[in-house]
Amino acid sequence: MSVQFANITKISIKMINKQEQQLLSILRSNARASISDLARVLNLSRSTVQNRMTKLEESGVIKGYAVQYGSEYQDNLVSSHVSIKVKQKLTAKTNAELRQVSEVSELYAISGEYDLIAIVQAESLEQLSQILDNIGNLEGVERTNSSVILETKFKR
Repeated sequence: MSVQFANITKISIKMINKQEQQLLSILRSNARASISDLARVLNLSRSTVQNRMTKLEESGVIKGYAVQYGSEYQDNLVSSHVSIKVKQKLTAKTNAELRQVSEVSELYAISGEYDLIAIVQAESLEQLSQILDNIGNLEGVERTNSSVILETKFKR
């Protein structure tokens, strides 16, 4: 009698060992670190590091890798919080369209008068104005209200 197991590729956070936690920590601070550098820091072989990264990616622990802006570039961007009221039946479509707007760095579902808050980052006020017009013209968007961020007092 043979026993078949379901495809078990998902791992839980509890199953991540100390070295995998260290690997994730290094990748959070530098996602471009080479396998060789990671192996050296973790005192593991390159193949072991590659296998652990593959396991973390396949299990969904690592979803992807992202670019983080340098502070000088980031400080020169114009940022805005954009409250968005969405037609209820078009919420999924509107969310998908907003995901395609590269200047929308974050999107939150919220309670209250508006349904969403988008964090928009642009290189100029003119570009921000165009992006806000584009968001307002998306199918499903009833209205928007934006607040330009004048100064960041602190960020954690």
